[in-house]
Amino acid sequence: MAPLIALLGGTAVFRVLGFLGVDYFDWTHSVRGGLSLMFIVTGVVHFVPLYRRGMIAMIPPKLPAPGFLVTFTGVAEIAGAIGLWVPPTARAAAICLGLLLLAMFPANMNAARNGIELAGKKPTPIPRRAAEQVLYLAAAVIAAL
Repeated sequence: MAPLIALLGGTAVFRVLGFLGVDYFDWTHSVRGGLSLMFIVTGVVHFVPLYRRGMIAMIPPKLPAPGFLVTFTGVAEIAGAIGLWVPPTARAAAICLGLLLLAMFPANMNAARNGIELAGKKPTPIPRRAAEQVLYLAAAVIAAL
């Protein structure tokens, strides 16, 4: 739920700033800001032990080095979130974050199918997680514009 709140809430705050006269925050830049907040939140929790254990358990068993994969994706999320704020890298960052979302989706499906909890919370049901994934991907596409 926190990623969804960060994306929607962040986008709304940045868009309000745009309406209040901060020219930078048109729709695309507002979505980039919301997406950046979302990936900062999700990237940081890759390194919080309570969350990290669940994330490692989410990695499908056929993939090697689940601890490394969680570390790598956490660093990639934070780097991409920062890249969204740097004009020369913003488009590439949005595209890479969209691809990262696609690459991580099997781990989320694995968690949902196998009831793997994250920080003591039950996994998001598959239909809702799939709908959120579509929203996150749409935000990445908008941010890439």
